Amino acid sequence: MTDEKDNIIVIKDIYKYFGDVKALNGVSMSVERGKVVVVIGPSGSGKSTMLRCINHLENPTQGDIWIDGEKLTGAPKQLNAVRAEIGMVFQLFNLFPHLTALENITLAQKVVRGRSKAEATEIALEQLQRVGIPEKADAYPRKLSGGQQQRVAIARALAMNPKIMLFDEPTSALDPEMIKEVLDVMLDLAREGMTMVCVSHEMGFARSAADEIIFMDDGLIVEHTTPHGLFNDPQHDRTKLFLSQILQH
Repeated sequence: MTDEKDNIIVIKDIYKYFGDVKALNGVSMSVERGKVVVVIGPSGSGKSTMLRCINHLENPTQGDIWIDGEKLTGAPKQLNAVRAEIGMVFQLFNLFPHLTALENITLAQKVVRGRSKAEATEIALEQLQRVGIPEKADAYPRKLSGGQQQRVAIARALAMNPKIMLFDEPTSALDPEMIKEVLDVMLDLAREGMTMVCVSHEMGFARSAADEIIFMDDGLIVEHTTPHGLFNDPQHDRTKLFLSQILQH
């Protein structure tokens, strides 16, 4: 993969079938190190499936994926090592309800990274500071707002020192007033140079944070361009229709 040295994610001709449903129909794309790519499109277009294939939460039916030069498809031996370099933030926060925010962030560090309790705790506190809620370290998830829970989930992913962060509609389960606090954290990460792939409906975030935007429909990448190109000069009728519908609201 010498020709892909600047691309930390490379996807080549990925297909994914769920029974008779073709979720992905031959998707190819790459993400440069340090870039922010926002993926948009209607429900059922394959956005989340593509994201889940990147870290092999879903196994592609066909095609290949490389992460930082390591081929992920067909290589189960190195799968866990490569996946440890990828942070994933889901629509639902997936926090352990019986653990405090601090304990949620230290658990995987100790299990996967082999860190001591003291080191894991120090890193967890740093990340809670980074996402703006250091005072919530000892709070249980039920005592946190949705926005705070999502920020704990982001801190948990960041504590693993990932090379890549994947976000699967991280604000869609939040009340409107909580969306900004999560997007602000993501904007900070973008400014810091974190490689990010974000499936999102937040067009303001896409405009301000994305280096590139991918529009998907029917399991295909219809358009892969810059924010300016997408919003000011979309090339495909399907893209124009989608934008006309969502930008009215």
